Amino acid sequence: MIRIAPLLALPLLAACQEDPPAGDAVTVPSGRELSLIEIVTNAPGPSGAAARFRFLAPGLTPDDAVAAAADMQALCDSFALPRIDGMVPAPQSIILSFSSKAVPFGQAAPEAVQFFESYSVATGACVWEQF
Repeated sequence: MIRIAPLLALPLLAACQEDPPAGDAVTVPSGRELSLIEIVTNAPGPSGAAARFRFLAPGLTPDDAVAAAADMQALCDSFALPRIDGMVPAPQSIILSFSSKAVPFGQAAPEAVQFFESYSVATGACVWEQF
C-alpha cells in the first residue's frame, strides 16, 4: 500500500499546479529568479479592491529598476491577470512588488530593496499607473 499511495497522489499534485503556491519559481523576461511570496486581497488599494502579488527577488539592487519594470508588466499580463478572475470583490487594480528579502506585508524594511508597480485592469489588460 505504501508504494501505491504516492502514485495515486500524482494526478492530484498535477491538478494543483495551476496556481503556483508561495515559493514556486516564476519565469520573467529578464531571467531573474523570482518566487511568489503571497497574494494579498484583503487590503484595499488606491482605487478600491486590489490584488497584490508579492515576489521574492534575491539579489535585487536599485540598478535593476528598468528590468524589474519590464518584468512586472509581463507578470501582470501573464501571471496576475489570469488569477484575478473570480476574486470577490473584483480587483480594480493589481499591485506587484519585488523584494530582495521576505518582508511581512505592510512592514517597513529599509535594508531590503523593494520595487512596486500598480496596474489598472481594463478590458482584460494590465495598464500601468503611476503611484
